[in-house]
Amino acid sequence: MFATSFKSDSQVLTRDPVFFFTPTFEHYSTATGVNLFWTYVRNSLVVTVGAVLLALAVALCAAFALARMRFRGRRGMLLAVMMAQMAPWEILIIVVYLNARDLSMLNSIGTLVLVYFVMALPFSIWTLRGFIAAVPKELEESAMIDGCNRGQAFFRVIFPLLGPGLMATSLFGFILAWNEYAMVLVLNKAPDAATLPLWITQFQTNFGNDWGATMAASSMFTVPVLLVFLVLQRRVTGGLAAGAVKG
Repeated sequence: MFATSFKSDSQVLTRDPVFFFTPTFEHYSTATGVNLFWTYVRNSLVVTVGAVLLALAVALCAAFALARMRFRGRRGMLLAVMMAQMAPWEILIIVVYLNARDLSMLNSIGTLVLVYFVMALPFSIWTLRGFIAAVPKELEESAMIDGCNRGQAFFRVIFPLLGPGLMATSLFGFILAWNEYAMVLVLNKAPDAATLPLWITQFQTNFGNDWGATMAASSMFTVPVLLVFLVLQRRVTGGLAAGAVKG
């Protein structure tokens, strides 16, 4: 994909593979020269960051309750979280579209934030619950003996130890919201409310496919995910391993 994005049109379409060529940036110029390109970038960043932050905030509260508190219906909630994580979200596209239409929430960035937040929530709760359960209760109890209430004990003792788990859930939510295509295709038809996955499809038309521009756009679209993963790789691995601990 990366190599093809630097080839000329004739080299892209030739049947014989071309291993040595003079790089060209014409496809990147085509990809970034489309109308509203920076609007797509802004929308993707807003949707991704908003969904990740919202999922982390809600998942932290839910995971703490499921890991530390004992209440009626706790096992049922855990089962519901697990089943929600296992279910394919594609089966809900029609339902989500009908609800968004009836509530006049189509072509809205806020709608995408809410949808991706809900999609990322089960994994975030399940992972953070396992991570919180791995923190010894004695640390929390010691803080409460020293005068902290439960909330203060959580933010002063448990929260600083959740770094790897937060990184893992953040990366999952980032990849989900950044890459998701089906929901934005159905919910956002207006160009000024679209995200980058729809930008890539502009080079596939009924009159032909611009494979060079498609590869250039796909390469640019992939780079942020690769960079984030490379930066957080060690913390993500540790977070997923710790989040798998049974509490």
